[in-house]
Amino acid sequence: MSCAGCSASVESMLKSQSGVADAGVNLANQTAWVEFDASQISPVALQQVIRSIGYDLLIDQENNRSETDKVRADETLKLRNRTIFAGIVTLPVFVLGMFFMNWEYSAWISMVLSFFIVFWFGRYFFVNAWAQAKHLKANMDTLVALSTGIAYFFSVFNTFYPEFWARRGLEAHVYFESAAVIITFISLGKWLEERAKGKTSSSIRKLMGLQPDTAIVIEGDRHIEIKINELQKGQVVLVKPGDRIPVDGEVIDGLSWVDESSITGEPIPMEKSSGHKVFAGTANQKGTLKVKAHQVGSETVLSRIVRMVEEAQGSKAPVQKIADRVAAIFVPVVMAIAIVSFVGWHLFGGEYGTIQGILAMVTVLVIACPCALGLATPTAIMVGVGKGAQNNILIKDAQSLEIAHKVNTLVLDKTGTLTRGKPEVTNIHWNVGNDNADKYKSLLLSMEMLSEHPLAEAIAAYLASEGVETVPVERFEAIVGRGVAAWIDGNTYIAGSKKMMDDYGIEIDDNSLARHDTWSAEGRTCIFLANHNAILAVMAISDTVKPTSAKAVEEIKTMGVDVVMLTGDNAEAARYVAAEVGISQYKASMLPEEKARFVERLQADGKTVAMVGDGINDSHALAQADVSIAMGKGSDIAMDVAKITVMTSDLTQVVKSIKLSRLTMRTIKQNLFWAFIYNIIGIPLAAGVFYPILGMQLNPMIAGIAMAMSSVSVVTNSLRLNRVKL
Repeated sequence: MSCAGCSASVESMLKSQSGVADAGVNLANQTAWVEFDASQISPVALQQVIRSIGYDLLIDQENNRSETDKVRADETLKLRNRTIFAGIVTLPVFVLGMFFMNWEYSAWISMVLSFFIVFWFGRYFFVNAWAQAKHLKANMDTLVALSTGIAYFFSVFNTFYPEFWARRGLEAHVYFESAAVIITFISLGKWLEERAKGKTSSSIRKLMGLQPDTAIVIEGDRHIEIKINELQKGQVVLVKPGDRIPVDGEVIDGLSWVDESSITGEPIPMEKSSGHKVFAGTANQKGTLKVKAHQVGSETVLSRIVRMVEEAQGSKAPVQKIADRVAAIFVPVVMAIAIVSFVGWHLFGGEYGTIQGILAMVTVLVIACPCALGLATPTAIMVGVGKGAQNNILIKDAQSLEIAHKVNTLVLDKTGTLTRGKPEVTNIHWNVGNDNADKYKSLLLSMEMLSEHPLAEAIAAYLASEGVETVPVERFEAIVGRGVAAWIDGNTYIAGSKKMMDDYGIEIDDNSLARHDTWSAEGRTCIFLANHNAILAVMAISDTVKPTSAKAVEEIKTMGVDVVMLTGDNAEAARYVAAEVGISQYKASMLPEEKARFVERLQADGKTVAMVGDGINDSHALAQADVSIAMGKGSDIAMDVAKITVMTSDLTQVVKSIKLSRLTMRTIKQNLFWAFIYNIIGIPLAAGVFYPILGMQLNPMIAGIAMAMSSVSVVTNSLRLNRVKL
């Protein structure tokens, strides 16, 4: 497909078929999606329909991207070769037409050379135009074929019958060089455009490049290297140091460090040993691992990411509908303007009116460019989505990318979004001397390791990180909602809340009570450790704020976006976290449906709302929001509902998402502006509307150059997004 008219033709043909419910075509990445009833029409039948109008359809199959890329690379190579040879043959035609136009053999030599340029190197324009005409459709190929065909055959007529004009007192001009140069420059423009469009999908190729081509499968004592698409679930693969892991699975043997930044965005390699999960596309570093495959091929996380990015790049933003509507009627309107230009010049142009009318008609057909209109939005969307993928921001569709630039209110969940999402020990004070502290640390660790409560796990993890060792526990009891009690070395020890201390009649000293009250006011949970008559230690546990949260909130505010925090946690915890990250508007103790209703109220007030969350309890509010953003380490449900997923769980990525949307929309508006302005000014100029003022008429060759460069400029402008730092 070479222009918006092409994609419109393909889309309308697909939609007109019996059994097809809906279809869409993306010009920038040369793809189509079709929703159809398999009982009424098959993919092969759809392929035949597309072939009937001069195109081809490569039916999507697993692992066929390399085949698709090869087809596109071959077509780009052929286009380059045609352009080079056409340029070589065009040069003498141009020289003869511009400097030796009065030489008696000039027209005859130009006619022969131009025949090969127009009808051999440019034959694809005519073949495609005819295929469109058979279905009463037209596209850019139609315009090129008509303009160069008219210019060539008009010149042939003048070469064989110059006396026709001589009898009327006019000179028989030929325009072989115009026809030749138009074909050459439009081919050059298309080649440059295809090269630029190839770069817009570089992010997909980078993601695909993470997947190894082969894997080593362990079968008994043998190690067999097979192609990646032959892998089956349940097989065990050997991953050597430096290799990329070929499957999603579980380590069953070995110890190594794995760089998972391509999937999680985390820069620090993760230790992997037996029982740990690994993902396809991640890089094994020093050790050798044996991995049992759980997900292979298109089922891996990497493949799902690639598929999501591809679907987003192929989706249409609402702003594109304007360009699509214009493109649908563009070519017929241009043809009508060309005819009107010829008739106008013929009737009112004086003695040279007919010749100038033909020139005007040819120039209008050449300069009109539906390509720039058709490429303005999808190229920017492709680069924007790809840029997001490179920054660990997965965008599900173009609509979200467009709407995000309008966001003026950002609603944040607290747990897992602003905070780490798991309790950690933040403070601990011992009422015993340093000599006894180690003893009681061992007692506390031994008690808490027997509990399944999240707070107990946080204490155990904290003590274990200090290298504390356990001691035998004689008896253990967990008191629901209170804490734990244990008998060690014949003595009773209690770890739990203030309420539990009261239940056991243990008096809390003033110092410990003051710490309890201070930390509780900050929204932290306090745990006491006591023996039968005294408080041994007091600890504060909370879900700590992520290091980047405050900075991200500040950046969001500077972008003119209001920030609101919603949480199901208590008011004290909400107030403390809000103050720490700099949020003045917050709501605590909110149920999932209350979060959704709050978002709805904001929308009713005219706000464009983005919701950021990571849990199942956020899914209702995410679905309600104008733009939904899920944190990548959250629940699968949240990520399924959300239109944008940030893989690193870093709130600064949300800032980048909004920046990316604004940059992409700015690029789209620039592209559409120049595409419309080019045609609004270029077509009247070509028709000769400004001739009475300027006293000159646009040359068809200049029109051909301008038309070719307009498409290249739009794609190049979109590619500038790749160089922007988010």
